[in-house]
Order: sequence, then structure tokens, then C-alpha cells
Amino acid sequence: MTYQIDLSGRVALITGASGGLGEQFAKTLANAGAAVVLAGRRTDRLMALRAHIEAEGGDAHVVALDVTDIASIKAAIAHAETEVGAIDILINNSGVSTTQRLQDVREEDYDFVFDTNTKGAFFVAQEVGKRMLARANGNAPGTWVGGRIVNIASMAGLKVLPQIGVYCMSKAAVVHMTKAMAMEWGRFGINVNAICPGYIDTEINHHHWQTEQGQKLINMLPRKRVGQPADLDAVLMMLCANESHFINGAVIAADDGFGI
Repeated sequence: MTYQIDLSGRVALITGASGGLGEQFAKTLANAGAAVVLAGRRTDRLMALRAHIEAEGGDAHVVALDVTDIASIKAAIAHAETEVGAIDILINNSGVSTTQRLQDVREEDYDFVFDTNTKGAFFVAQEVGKRMLARANGNAPGTWVGGRIVNIASMAGLKVLPQIGVYCMSKAAVVHMTKAMAMEWGRFGINVNAICPGYIDTEINHHHWQTEQGQKLINMLPRKRVGQPADLDAVLMMLCANESHFINGAVIAADDGFGI
């Protein structure tokens, strides 16, 4: 017996889609049949990803989005819905970090991390959530009443790690944000969940794993390996599926056991 998750007819918005996990999420959802809206600041990268998805037979669209700018958030989501249709799935993925000890954190470092990871994530989810709520209340058109919001947090939001304390704080806030949204919006059929990835090999950190420090870190991990972006496909698809209506407010660690 086989089981297939079909997202045909769904519209999915992925923030931070220009690389790393966001790029993989977009490809995965497109392969499942969703029309994907690729959002981010590096529009040249988004256009290249759109071309790749379309070459594979998928449906992809591009919107410029800066999650630290509320006006940009509103404009991008309005543009997406005008061009593609009501957003059924949000993958709230944009994130940044700094590496420094807490005593060295400056105000601009703190704001840099929190403005994207926490404030930006909140207002993206809020803008999409408002539109999902309007559909649920019969005040806006849409083929699907309800929705799926997947916030990409981090295992650092569940386990404090050295020298990225502010990042840990920002992602811990995303965990609680997920639960708060799930509690308020769940009765409208809007399921809000979070994925907390562990160490994943992406273009941003790929070189690090080849260094002496990176190898030491790998040897400290439970199974002495880092993950690949595709290792998150299964949990992503589960949370986005039409059938996942009973999963709400879940915070799922996908960290290869690091948090144990």
C-alpha cells in the first residue's frame, strides 16, 4: 500500500526561498502539486529557482519581500494573492544569525536577529493569517477554508547553544508564537505548527563542516553527521497535507536526536 500527499490546487508562499532550506521547501511543495510563491530579497536567485521548478513541470511565481519591512510584507502578500490566488500554505522560513558571546552583543546585532526571526516572522504570519481568517468567516474568496502555517524555528529555540544566544532567544519566541497562533486560530481551521531543524548542510554553512572546528562539532553530534535539506521533506509534507487537520500547535524537532 502506498500513500501520497497531493497538494494540487493549493497555493504555498515560502519566505526566504532564495537558498538553503527555503529553496528545498519550494521544490518539495511544487513537486507535490502546489503552486509555489517564492518570496525573498534576492530576486535574481528566486527567478532562477522559478525557472528550475517550471522546467520540472511545476508552477512557480516570484515576489520581492523584505520581512523587516511591514509595508513590504503587505505588498508582497497582496501581490501574491492577486497573481496566484488565496494563500493556503505559508512556510515562514526567513532567518538570520550572528555568532558572538552575549557580552559582545550590540543593539544593532540584537535588532538584526530579532527583526527578521521574530518580528518579521510574526507579521508575515499575521498578514497571511488575517486573510485565512477572512475566508473562514466568509468575507474573502478562496477555494479552501482554513490553512496551514509552518513556522521554521530551530532546535536552538529548544536548547541553548553557546555564542548564538540571541538567535536561540529569537527562535524560542517563534516556538511560543506558534503555540499562541495555534490556540487562537485553530478553531477557524488554520493549523499552525513549527519545525525545529538541527544542523543542516546548506550553502551558508557548507564550508564550515570542512574545517577543524566544524569536524569537532560533527563528532559531538549523536550520530556524527549533519542533515541535508531534503531530510526535512517528510515532516514538511505532513504538516502541509490536507489530511493534517488534527495536528495543531505541534513543535517538531528534526535534529537527528541532538536535543535529547
